[in-house]
Amino acid sequence: MSDDTAEPRAKFTRVLLKISGEALMGDQGFGLHPPTVERIAGEVKSVHDLGVEICMVIGGGNVFRGLQGSAQGMERTTADYMGMLATVMNALAMQSSLERMGVNTRVISAIRMDEVCEPYIRRRAVRHLEKKRVCIFAAGTGNPYFTTDTAATLRANEMRCQAIFKGTKVDGVYDKDPVKHADAKRYDTVTYDEVLQKHLGVMDASAIALARDNDVPIIVFSLDETGGFRGILNGEGTYTRVHG
Repeated sequence: MSDDTAEPRAKFTRVLLKISGEALMGDQGFGLHPPTVERIAGEVKSVHDLGVEICMVIGGGNVFRGLQGSAQGMERTTADYMGMLATVMNALAMQSSLERMGVNTRVISAIRMDEVCEPYIRRRAVRHLEKKRVCIFAAGTGNPYFTTDTAATLRANEMRCQAIFKGTKVDGVYDKDPVKHADAKRYDTVTYDEVLQKHLGVMDASAIALARDNDVPIIVFSLDETGGFRGILNGEGTYTRVHG
């Protein structure tokens, strides 16, 4: 006889969650909003409690965006390195919230800063995941001209994640901006090539191409919906799956 009270089993056992830096600023318009960081950490913990191994990549746009700095006359390489440092700040904030909730977490940086976080060593990071520690990958790929979207797809491949979860403000991929257009239509599924051809804006082109070449599905969902991350891992909720 089945036990109806048994904990539901997740569809994936190892995933990468990609969120923007802007997701951490709440309604402030800049910087970190601690209650928002805490809420997102709670969403991560709820999935971690299912036994899922979790990697994270967080953007830095709430603190500094390299492309915008470059557009204002700053040398692009310098601006991108500043953006990478912003992602480390966000990663440390998320680590602090997760560890207050009892979730062992490691911040792993592509740029060495040993007093603050670990350097990126692939085999060590895999071991952390096997020990059920959340790994937050910071400083992008460690190279200018690459976005945190590309870094997320790269790390997902290196960690052999079964899917990339892209947390956004809307519940999937639409044919046009649903905030501006009431008649926008949401895709249940869409191919990598359609995302590139139709410029659907899921991730940048190099990130989509890297996911396509390694057949890593991208699940786009609303990070603002409480329980959404956990629900999708249990096969529930509204989202768009980007696949081959």
